[in-house]
Amino acid sequence: MSTRRQFVQTAAATAAVFSLPAFAQERRFAPQPGDWRTFEVTTRVDLHMQQGATQLWLPIPSIDSEWQRSLESSFTSNGSASRGADRATGARMLQVAFDATNPKPFVELTTRVQTRNRAADWTARNTSPEDAATLAFWLQPTALIPTGGIVRETARQAVGDARTDADKVRRIYDWIVGNAWREPKVRGCGEGDIKTMLETGDLGGKCADINALFVGLCRSAGVPARDIYGLRLAPSAFGYRELGGNSASLKGAQHCRAEVYLRAHGWVAMDPADVAKVMRQETPEWIKSVTHPLVAPVYRGLYGGWEGNWVGFNTAHDVVLPGSRLGKLGFLMYPVAEDKQGRFDSYAPDDFKYQITAREIRA
Repeated sequence: MSTRRQFVQTAAATAAVFSLPAFAQERRFAPQPGDWRTFEVTTRVDLHMQQGATQLWLPIPSIDSEWQRSLESSFTSNGSASRGADRATGARMLQVAFDATNPKPFVELTTRVQTRNRAADWTARNTSPEDAATLAFWLQPTALIPTGGIVRETARQAVGDARTDADKVRRIYDWIVGNAWREPKVRGCGEGDIKTMLETGDLGGKCADINALFVGLCRSAGVPARDIYGLRLAPSAFGYRELGGNSASLKGAQHCRAEVYLRAHGWVAMDPADVAKVMRQETPEWIKSVTHPLVAPVYRGLYGGWEGNWVGFNTAHDVVLPGSRLGKLGFLMYPVAEDKQGRFDSYAPDDFKYQITAREIRA
């Protein structure tokens, strides 16, 4: 394992002495369910590097839950556009085809969503258990998230002698925070290839890597889990720069989160990747301890909750794009396009070219 491994210190451990006086007081981070926020999200694509006929796919929010309402969507384009979905996962998308004679292909997609903060009520009991077939589905391996071999071996090491699903998840969450780290040099949100991460011992990555590792270990330990792929929409209400987005320019604000199913509580929010992000990037100092006043509230709050300044697009893996010639996607969180030369680089929005913005609609 890399010498940069981050060792978790529990909240009960003796606090370290920090050199930065500004961090002497613990920052507040405690999202709680409350009022709904309404956002209008606009994605504008102006292709200018295409060769010949081109196809484009844009994710449309497809989640309706106690923390998100996916509302209407509309679009304008000079191509042939239609709404579609991946049959296996239900992930919704806008598909646009441009013929080879189109000199300036464009599409503008506007979607409206409502979001709110999320936090588990650990005193309440789950009164609407998920059906067995659904839970079995969220235990299955995917192309990038296998559940056998080194993934299963790592899960066993992480959970140790834990027997309940809640104890297993707590230990896996702590294992992820203590062993994986945010690597700013990784492009986009990462690829989420957890087998390679574990085999190489390089557990540095971004949200699609770290949260995929969390999901894979949970599944290997027998706990249903899933990634949720989405986009940050607005700044954090708690003052964390790295936990929010600039609504005027969201082309690099994609972010995936995770959920686990606990028998006593139902689907519960998790985001160890954002704990790692605060540790690595919230300050110039790479913070190595979860007892640090900036990290401690995030470490606690993202175990069971998250802030509602984010929209989830879908929970899909191994996505089939209707009409694509180039095989499945590991996940659908970015605009995707392809022409006769192959797929465009979704992680290079200024070359692609696309822009994403959000506007909060207040009553």
